Amino acid sequence: EVQLVESGGGLVQAGGSLRLSCAASGFTFDVDTIGWFRQAPGKEREGVSCISRSDGNTYYADSVKGRFTISSNNAKNTVFLQMNSLKPEETAVYYCAVTYGSTWYCQADHGMDYWGKGTLVTVSS
Repeated sequence: EVQLVESGGGLVQAGGSLRLSCAASGFTFDVDTIGWFRQAPGKEREGVSCISRSDGNTYYADSVKGRFTISSNNAKNTVFLQMNSLKPEETAVYYCAVTYGSTWYCQADHGMDYWGKGTLVTVSS
């Protein structure tokens, strides 16, 4: 029913940029938050950035503030993550996820209700 399709991953050199996209469909109007998580090899999945469909509020992990920017299209069914000044330790599978709750749930993956399959971002040193 709910479908989240990520795109935009790939290989980039340290210091470079990538723009991820998440195309969302099949959810009702009351889904509030769409965002991004990532999971590096051997590490726990962590919230990166989320945006509220209702009021535009955003969340950014401390580690990405000032470098990443989240945005959405006018229909609020596609979310983008502009990632600048990428670091090798940010190599991970990046997942799009949604929740009926607020952007607070971007801080931990247990609050998210639906997940995409992920897109791999590899940052070379």
